[in-house]
Amino acid sequence: MCSGAIGLARIPKVIYGAKNQKFGAGGSLYDILTDERLNHRVEVESGLLEEECAAIMQNFFRNRRKK
Repeated sequence: MCSGAIGLARIPKVIYGAKNQKFGAGGSLYDILTDERLNHRVEVESGLLEEECAAIMQNFFRNRRKK
């Protein structure tokens, strides 16, 4: 949903830290943002502070599962 909204909003560039190999659609599992079949492509940069971002996400979901 996020990748679709980004494309429809014509956002030119997305920068993110950690990929989601199970569900990601912006350069992880799927690559909707740069798909040549669509009329708008987004420049994608990933891996910025990757380890730190992954740790934040892992801790967040670990705590959610505990509740």
